[in-house]
Amino acid sequence: MSSASYRAVLALPRARALFLTGLPARLCYGLLSIPMLLAVRAGTGSYAAAGTAVGLAGLATALLGPLRARLVERRPGALRPLAGVYALLLLLLAAVCTGHRPAALVVVVAVLAGACPPPVGPLLRTAWGRLAADEAQRQSALSLDTATESTVFALGPVLAGALVTVSSARTVLVVCAVLALVGFGLLPGALRAVPGGVEVKPSGRRTPLRVAGFAPLLGLVLAAAAAVALVDVAMLAAWGTVTTGVLTALFSVGGVVGGLLYGRLGLPGELTRRPLLLVAATSPCYALPALLHSAPAAALGLLLAGAATDVLLITAYQLVEVLVSSGSRTEAGAWVNTAFNLGAAAGTSLGGLLVDRAGPLTALGAPAALLVVAVLTGAPAVLRRHAVRRDATA
Repeated sequence: MSSASYRAVLALPRARALFLTGLPARLCYGLLSIPMLLAVRAGTGSYAAAGTAVGLAGLATALLGPLRARLVERRPGALRPLAGVYALLLLLLAAVCTGHRPAALVVVVAVLAGACPPPVGPLLRTAWGRLAADEAQRQSALSLDTATESTVFALGPVLAGALVTVSSARTVLVVCAVLALVGFGLLPGALRAVPGGVEVKPSGRRTPLRVAGFAPLLGLVLAAAAAVALVDVAMLAAWGTVTTGVLTALFSVGGVVGGLLYGRLGLPGELTRRPLLLVAATSPCYALPALLHSAPAAALGLLLAGAATDVLLITAYQLVEVLVSSGSRTEAGAWVNTAFNLGAAAGTSLGGLLVDRAGPLTALGAPAALLVVAVLTGAPAVLRRHAVRRDATA
C-alpha cells in the first residue's frame, strides 16, 4: 500500500505544533538513563546500588505505563500534575545524590521517579490517529513519529554523556526535569488543538488486553524486543564493546531508515497479518551472525533487523487504531511499549544466562530460534481471526 508524503502529513492542521511539542519530553527520556546511573553511583558510592536503582526504575516505568496512560486518557487534566510530580522527583533525586546518602533512600526516590513519567509516545500516537484523514496518512504519521522517537533515543545517551562531561550527572537530571516541565506544559494545549478533540471515554472498563487479536500482537512485539536485547549480550561476549557499539548503532540506523521508507512506500498485504510476516522475516536476519560468525555479516543482519523491528512497531501502532475502540487507544499504545520494554529486559537476562551456560556462539543463534517460536505460537490466533473476518465478509 502506498502512503502519503511526509510533507502532506506535516501540512495537516496543527501537525507541526504536535510534532515539535513532543520533542522536549522525549528528549528528557532519551537523556535520562546515563545521568541517573552516574548520579546514583556518586550519591551511594556503589555501582550495584546504581544498577539496582536504574533497573527497578525502568521496570516501574514499563509495568505502570498502561495505568498512567489510562489515567491521562480518562482524565486529561491529570497530565500536568503527573508531569509536575515527575519533575519534582527528578529534582529530589538530584538532591539526594549529593554526598554519600543511604542507598535505600536513593533507590526509593529513583523507583518513584520511574513510576511517574507521563505517556508522551502513546498520547502523540493517539493524536496522530485522530489527525490523519485516512489509513495512508496515518501510516506516514506514525512512521514519522516512530522514526523521531528512535532518533531521540539513539542520540540521547550520546548527548547525555557529553553534558555529564562538561557539567555533572546531577545537573543533567535537573535538565531532564526542566525538559519534562516544558514538554508536558505545552502538550495539553497541542492535544486539545488537534481536530477531533479529546478522545471519547470508553463506556466500560474493558482493558485493551481483552480485545481480540491484541494480546497475540503484544506477544510478537515482546519476542522482537527480546531478540534485540539477546543479540546485544551475545555480540558483547563474542566481539567486545567497540564492535558491539557499532553494530547497535547500525540497528538503530536501520530502524530509522526502514520506518521512514515504510511510511512513504508501505508494504503489500493485509495489515493484520503484517506483524507475523515481519517477525518471520526478521528471524533470518539474526541467523546471519550465528551462521557466519563474523561482524560484517552481523552488520548486514542487524541493519535489516532494525528496519523490520521499527516497521513492526509502526504496524502495531496502526493496529491499535484498528482493533481498539476510541477512548482506550492511548492505554493500548502504552501496552505496546510495555511489551517491548519487558521483552528487552527478558532478552538481556536470557542472553546472559546463555552466554554463561552455552557460550557466545549459541547465544548468537538464540534470537532467530526465539522468533521462529514466536511465529509458530502467534500464527494460529492471526489465521483464526483472519478466517472469522473472511467468513463475516462472505
